[in-house]
This record gives sequence, C-alpha cells and structure tokens, in this order.
Amino acid sequence: MLLKIKNFKSIKMLKKQFTLLLLLVVFAVNAQDRIKLDGVAAVVGKNIVLNSEIAAFKLELEQQSEGKVDISDCEMLEQIMNRKLLSHHAVVDSIVVTEAEVNTQVERKIAYFLQQLGSEKKLYEFYGFNDMADLRKEFIEIEKEASLIQKMQQKLTDDVDVTPEEVRNYYKSLEKEGNLPEIGAEIELAQIVLHIKPSKEEEERIINRLKDMKKGIEEGQSFKMKAIAYSKDPGVLQNNGLYTITRESGFVKEFKEAAFSLNEGEISEPFKSQFGYHILKVEKIKGKQRDVRHILLQPEITTEQQQQVKDSITKIRKDILTLKLTFEEAVQKYSEDKDTKSNNGLLINPISNDTKFDLTKMDPTLYARISTLKEGEISDVFYDETREGEKMYKMLLMKSKVPAHIADLSKDYVKIQNLALQKKREETIAKWTKEKINDTYIKINKEYKKCNFKNNWTKDI
Repeated sequence: MLLKIKNFKSIKMLKKQFTLLLLLVVFAVNAQDRIKLDGVAAVVGKNIVLNSEIAAFKLELEQQSEGKVDISDCEMLEQIMNRKLLSHHAVVDSIVVTEAEVNTQVERKIAYFLQQLGSEKKLYEFYGFNDMADLRKEFIEIEKEASLIQKMQQKLTDDVDVTPEEVRNYYKSLEKEGNLPEIGAEIELAQIVLHIKPSKEEEERIINRLKDMKKGIEEGQSFKMKAIAYSKDPGVLQNNGLYTITRESGFVKEFKEAAFSLNEGEISEPFKSQFGYHILKVEKIKGKQRDVRHILLQPEITTEQQQQVKDSITKIRKDILTLKLTFEEAVQKYSEDKDTKSNNGLLINPISNDTKFDLTKMDPTLYARISTLKEGEISDVFYDETREGEKMYKMLLMKSKVPAHIADLSKDYVKIQNLALQKKREETIAKWTKEKINDTYIKINKEYKKCNFKNNWTKDI
C-alpha cells in the first residue's frame, strides 16, 4: 500500500531490529495447525508457553543467525519464561499499555511486512490467517505483551547507570579475557537534495480531473470501478480497494483527517498528501473504525523538468569542488530535504539515532555509491525516489570514515559505556527474575522438569 507512512530512510536497516517476539510468536501461534505441535510446556503466572512457541522461536533464531546459534529446547523455554515472567508482573504492577501506542506499533510493523511480502493477501496467508482483520487482531495481542515486557524492563532499569570506573573495569575484563569486540567500519554521511516537482499547471490539471470524477460518482458512477481504472495506489487491487482504518492506523495524516471528517457515503474534495492527490469515500462507519476507498492521482513530471533539476545540482557540485562554497554552505542555500537541512546535511541513523553508520550494514545500493569514497570526497549526482514516489536528485559527502578495528577505550568510550550499561541492566533484570520466581505461580510440563535451567523454575528445594 502506498498510504503507509515510511518512518525511516531505509526500512531494510530495521529488518533485525523489530521485537523478536513479534517476528516469532505470530508464526508460533498460527503454525500450530500446520505443524501439529500442541500442548502447554509451562505456565508462568497467568501466561502459558506452548510447545509450538519453543519450536518456532528456535527455528527463527537459527534462521536469523544463519545456523551459528545452537540452542536446546530447554534453553529456549527458559528464555520464553523470562519474558512471560516480565509480562505477568507488568500486569500485577499495573503498568499501562495504551490502545493508541499498540495500534501505532502494529501498523508500523504491518507496513514493514507488507513491503517484504508485497500484498495484504500474501501477508495474512503467509502467517496462516483468513484475512487482515484476524491477523491484525493477533498482532495487537502480541504487541501488547511485547510492550508490557519493554515497559517492565524499563521500570526495573530506569535508575541503573555506570560510572567511568565501572566502564574501565568492564573494558579491562574484556581485554583480559581476549573478548574485546571488533568495531565495524563506521562512516558519517551528509547530503544535498533537490526535489523534482511538477508544475503548478500540472497540479491544477490533476485536481480538476479528481473534481470531475467526484461529480460523476455523485451522479451515479461507480467509485470502485473508477478507482480500479485510474488510481495509482497498487492497493486498489487488494480487498477491492477497501481500507479499514482507525485514528491510530499508520496512514498519512491527511488521509485520516479526510476519512474522519466525512459521514458515511460522503466523498471528500481533492486533497494532497506526500503520495499525490486524492478523493476519498467513507463506505461504512463501524464504531472507531471506518471502511474507506480512495482514488490517488499523481502529477506527471516531464523529462525537461527532471533534466533541469539534474543540471542545477550538478552545478552546485561543481561549485563545491572548485571551492566557490563549502558543502555546508550549499546545504543551507540549496538543499530541500527538511530532515537534514538543519543538521548541515548530516544523515541520522534511525537505529542508533546518531550520525554513525556501520558501512557493512548499509543498503546495498547506497553501499555501492559510497563505499569507495574517501573522507571528504563527494559522490556523483544520482537520481533517487522514495517509496512514496517522491523524485529527487542528490549527492553525498563522506563526512568521516573510520576503518574496522578492535575496540579501544579512548576512541570507542561511548560504545564501551553502552555495552557496560547493557550488561549491568541485564544483571539487574536477572537478579529480579531470580527473586520473582519464588513468589510466582509456575508449572512446568513433566517433559521439561529435567532441564538444567539457570534459574530454579522447578522450585526444587
């Protein structure tokens, strides 16, 4: 669907960052009918662990690690029970997870999976559901538990911090054990972007065309058939072009505003979003949900307009190379990317929220453009297009480039500090887990009672 918000510059970079539980348990719960793994492995508080969950967690972990992680059923069960213990006590401690934040996360992740699989039908069939409504319902339950776990972990570790001495001691312990991590090659990139925009006359033509369509529909023509014939949204061929949305759904702001400003059966005036121009019809209102259809048209851009923008940014590049202005001055004077303009063009890593990127983990297309650049060099001008269809020309500056190296306390202090803090937080949660097992109802299936758990889950005296 073209209407989902793209929250990050490159969703591919997020592939391994989504909550492990979401990636696994959907498969685990719905895989039961397919792989016939039934039965309860354990009960932790009011939460159960299915045999199928253990199998699915193991399978996904093996796939993500490309076979490098070998974990037993007993070890996997303990990891799952750790999470169930956290979610159980989050409820006991009255930790609140709102419907809005859950729905936002669900829609963001559904958008990611849609990008990977291509269509809603492929998505819900892949996970063994009958339709998107069933899949969304299951995702919501999974996200609620994942959010409870995250908030409980935050509650337990909010006051945890590390002193400089603890950081040094942690580094020395790694050094003594020969376990100092290797820091991958890191780079900082800055960009200058010029958008390729349609003419005002072309935008007016599109608006007038949508107005004519609206008039025809109000006189009895089929909205659905016009959408199929003319809409530029590929989602029009899925579910008959019908979208079910709430105010929390991950659709663009303008789309939701139009949907919730209309009565059932009404058609909006043409409105603009980052995807183009729309008219929208509310087919049905169901409490907080609305079933809507829309027609999306996108203004055309001529070859001449595209060439003009390319010539303009090529000249800017030449002026930088001949020292008529600095890259930073050119960013402030010319760049049209609002996300980086105020930061002298520097790109922000959406995973770490800083300006450093691991060179080996970058999108392959981007890697090919910048991997050979030396520090201070500028890439050639190149064409780019967002998932939403926004067209542009850009160039990139290799702001800094640090080769791969073994961690050094002075050069990589912040990274080592974060590792030390992570270890201390894990130790805090591990201590809490050990204590909470004793006053939580836990029942282990007899086939797992012989497991050699790290913690006393079987409560043997």
